[in-house]
Amino acid sequence: MAEIYLNQIAHGRSGDKGDTSNVCIFARRPEYYPILQRELSVEKVRAHFGDMVKGEIIRYDVPTLDGFNFVMKHALGGGATLSLRLDSLGKSMGSAFLRMKVQVEEGELDV
Repeated sequence: MAEIYLNQIAHGRSGDKGDTSNVCIFARRPEYYPILQRELSVEKVRAHFGDMVKGEIIRYDVPTLDGFNFVMKHALGGGATLSLRLDSLGKSMGSAFLRMKVQVEEGELDV
């Protein structure tokens, strides 16, 4: 097993609505989708973000696009107009998500 950053095998898009962050993560290659499916559990995502995400995290699987949509509630310090965080909007959550470390087995990245 090796540990890599998520951005090595995935890319993402993110946004926000009020205090809710929405992040979509897509495999860079279809062969990487099973790794994401295994590694991006709600529990692992919650552990990655720690107390930054105070509410529910919902994972929607989108296998036709080799990706996932994560909706994270109470994740932006009240939203852009209420938060004291710098750059608290959902766009920065996508970058933070891609810095998550994931485990890959030997040979999984050999395509």
